[in-house]
Amino acid sequence: SFAHAADGIKILSKGEKKKMFYHFDSQEERRMAGGSAFVEMQFCTMPHGTNIEEIVSVDNIDHWRDDSLYIADESTFFVEYGRVFDGGVYHNLESGPVDVYGINYYAPSVVEEIIGRLLAENPEPDEMLLSWLEEAIEYNGFYILGL
Repeated sequence: SFAHAADGIKILSKGEKKKMFYHFDSQEERRMAGGSAFVEMQFCTMPHGTNIEEIVSVDNIDHWRDDSLYIADESTFFVEYGRVFDGGVYHNLESGPVDVYGINYYAPSVVEEIIGRLLAENPEPDEMLLSWLEEAIEYNGFYILGL
């Protein structure tokens, strides 16, 4: 509900640590909480075995899904999680560290590596993130879609 997203905003106004990851139940809720000011982590719903060029094609990306995980602060995300989310494939088929301004695709095998790095760096990871990543393995991986 929007109250959940609004709680994160209230926490920030009280000077406490800002919540990093959000899930919204509807696009209206997302718009009320900040609109398009989020980096989106989105499940790849293309079938396993799909050609990588198709997977990272801009024409095949559909933004703002309800089952996505949203990142509220791309700068803090890059600092805190940049090493964890290494190895994504970009639109130009290059690979490297997370690009918070472009398309990053992570195959299911890479998702397992990400979970391993996440647990190695933080024995008590964000449960919302960990649960979402475990679900991404069942899909054809996931995307981080930048601003």
